[in-house]
Amino acid sequence: MKKKKLLRFIGFYDYTVYLTYLSLISSVFGLTLAINKEDYKMAIFCLAFSGICDAFDGRVARTKKDRTEDQKNFGIQLDSLCDVICFGAFPGLLCYLLGVRGWLGLAIVFFYCTCAVIRLAFFNVLEAKRQKEEGGGNKTYRGLPVTSISFILPLVFWLQFLMSDIAFKVVLHIVLAVVGFLFIYDFRLRKPSLKGLLIIIGAVCVTVGVIFAYTKFKVPAPEDKSDIFEQIVASEEETTGEVTGDPA
Repeated sequence: MKKKKLLRFIGFYDYTVYLTYLSLISSVFGLTLAINKEDYKMAIFCLAFSGICDAFDGRVARTKKDRTEDQKNFGIQLDSLCDVICFGAFPGLLCYLLGVRGWLGLAIVFFYCTCAVIRLAFFNVLEAKRQKEEGGGNKTYRGLPVTSISFILPLVFWLQFLMSDIAFKVVLHIVLAVVGFLFIYDFRLRKPSLKGLLIIIGAVCVTVGVIFAYTKFKVPAPEDKSDIFEQIVASEEETTGEVTGDPA
């Protein structure tokens, strides 16, 4: 009797890529919550969780010593493709929904996403070459890793306790632009040790907990397409009206 052929799939499906898939699922889930339910607190949690998964997927992958070259290259490509969504499109859209709008806001979102893609493509070229020549983990980054936005953005949201809504939106514009620039700026950044990484993750967990407990995001209406300058002017006029007692 002929043996029945089992279903075959392209790709690799061992434990070395599970965290990468989980990171992607978390970010896509966060996107749907932000768009459909305006649940920004949960979206921030999903972003931070994706970052935690990405921080450990390389360490987990390197525990498998008998990986073939195809498996290694697949892991490199898969990680970057997922990162485009998790740490490129997701944070850009989240910031847009929270007020990075208008011509300037859109330009910054486009710039950020483009820088993320450039960095990830450049990383793929360098990492594939380095794996063949050196193997193992790399000790430094060239430029700011895209994963960093999953830690930076939740920390930035703490500023809501210290400033007005309009000032917070200005900060979001600046942070998104600066982080995007640092993605492609060529400088050496030492990778954190496991202890340093755990400290960063602990700080982010505390931050997300505070966001869940106290933060109330005031987001612009979906039809509001005004840029940050128009929002600042409107805020000043509203403030002036309140001071003088003029009707709003």
